[in-house]
Amino acid sequence: MTVFTQRFVLGGDSWSVAVKDTIDVAGWPTWAGCQALADAPAATEHATVVQAALNAGCRLVGKTNTHELAFGMTGLNAWAGTPVNHRYPELIPGGSSSGSAVAVASALADFSIGTDTGGSVRVPAACCGVYGLKPTFGRLCRNGVMPAETTLDCVGPFAASSEMLINAMRVLDPTFTPVQEIHNLRLGRVIADADPQINQTLDRFLDCTGLAIRPVEMPGLNDAFDAGMRIINAETFAACGHLLATGKVGDDVAQRLSRAQDTSEEELMLAEEVRAQFTQAVDRALSDVTALVLPTLPSFPMTLADAEAGKIDLQISALARPFNLSGHPALSIPLETEDRRPVGLQLVGRKGDDELLCELARIMSAFISQS
Repeated sequence: MTVFTQRFVLGGDSWSVAVKDTIDVAGWPTWAGCQALADAPAATEHATVVQAALNAGCRLVGKTNTHELAFGMTGLNAWAGTPVNHRYPELIPGGSSSGSAVAVASALADFSIGTDTGGSVRVPAACCGVYGLKPTFGRLCRNGVMPAETTLDCVGPFAASSEMLINAMRVLDPTFTPVQEIHNLRLGRVIADADPQINQTLDRFLDCTGLAIRPVEMPGLNDAFDAGMRIINAETFAACGHLLATGKVGDDVAQRLSRAQDTSEEELMLAEEVRAQFTQAVDRALSDVTALVLPTLPSFPMTLADAEAGKIDLQISALARPFNLSGHPALSIPLETEDRRPVGLQLVGRKGDDELLCELARIMSAFISQS
């Protein structure tokens, strides 16, 4: 099981924490799962979130594997190895923060830190059956996180329970103050294009909660997904395109990077227009509900065998990536179908309502065993 790229013990004796290998830990190189960075020098300073964990007395236990350059959704990595999905070993672990999700699912860390540019915390969380949070854009400081320049990427935690997810946020963000009570709780069920069994599983669970729920239409999801893809392509090429010249980038990522360099300024302008329109649409949808709810994944994770044979499914992020574009906080809660396949329930909240979203996840987690 290739979960860690580098193992070490650093810090205090509180919760154990695993850190995605796109985040700097002083004294250790940041490889981002890429052979082209194998000779990178050791980081000289801790990333801000790493320092926060150490300041809280946490014990760092290593750097976790990732889809190469955090630029893929399967979590496979031919150079550094692929973390095996602990609960569903025949399925992909999801990407890009595959190792961080597996570290929590397999109890190798109390919580882990990943990054989410287009679903890269929420997708592997759903695939591996754990909790994963993409905070409001900018909520957690990205100093010392690769790539340095981004309009999409967020640092976020994984945990095996909603309570530990809250603990993780308290560690990583000293301003995070848990919410004790939610008044007038109402959910907006986003009508999403997903596998019928996934939608049925989600609706059956929501019925079990007895919470007030009303349908919400959000026709801009597909356009937001496409716009998010164009922006991540341009920003990832700007950060990592120079590595193509080394000849040491894996085939799947090298092909995506090569195509990414063709993203035009006109495409980016149109994507920014979609960003503004979709952000407003999400704000409107949240104006009279506590949070939006929809599946994390539109389809079930592919098998590991299919992924190893070269199958790619970027559409697995179709319901997660739009909220990177808009910057709203989004959280994935683990669910299973009746035939024991992983399903994620995604909550989306107002910007800055990270505490409320985590408390809502805690409330809803009490119903999981009943669904």
